[in-house]
Amino acid sequence: MGGSHGAVYAAYLSARAGARAAIHNDTGIGRDEAGVSGLAWAEAHGMAMAAVLSSSARIGDGDDMLRRGIISRANAIAQACGVAPGQSTGEAVERSKSAPWPHVEPAPMTEGRSIAGRVFCVDSISLADGRDRGRVVASGSHGGVPAGETAAAFAPKLALFNDAGFGMEHAGVAGLAILDRAGIAAAAVSTLSARIGEGRSTLVDGFLSEVNQSAYRLGARIGGSALALALAVAEKGSLASGPEG
Repeated sequence: MGGSHGAVYAAYLSARAGARAAIHNDTGIGRDEAGVSGLAWAEAHGMAMAAVLSSSARIGDGDDMLRRGIISRANAIAQACGVAPGQSTGEAVERSKSAPWPHVEPAPMTEGRSIAGRVFCVDSISLADGRDRGRVVASGSHGGVPAGETAAAFAPKLALFNDAGFGMEHAGVAGLAILDRAGIAAAAVSTLSARIGEGRSTLVDGFLSEVNQSAYRLGARIGGSALALALAVAEKGSLASGPEG
């Protein structure tokens, strides 16, 4: 039972850990259905996998997903166990216990860390560290509490995330407030505009759906281009100040 998105790398981590089956958050499905792309990968590797409706439980909170979650998607192996959309996560967990196991260990997979001009792109915010202090970092991670805490530890100049469809109690962007309290600019892009789990897509494809006050002071505005914001902050320090309000 994972609080993460349901994209391929999250599925891989569950399989590598030896899980019989995995249940993750669908993050609003999103662009190219990236939020549940791990289900097909898991099926190809013999693992049952399902996704929880993002509006039914908080992303980044496995306990809440188990307690309140509703299943939105299930791959064929999970369906063969009786997992189906509309079920409670608790019921899906019980049914998943009959999934085939063990699986063949998957080939090693790594998330990406690359540079685009002066912006660092990471598929997961966990790939950023002290080397990225004071840099602009575009992440494929959701912008929930765990992501905010991770970014706060290395203090980027600007951090970009995926909003994961906002979800229950706006958990998909809850980390932005954590960063704001630390004086760190942060913004999220719409999951419909960029593929979750891909930092470069956040940067190149993303349109801002949520910004914290620190980012607002740098010129970030909802509806704006993530790429334009990132380049402006990386190259000039800020955008030209716009009218407040």
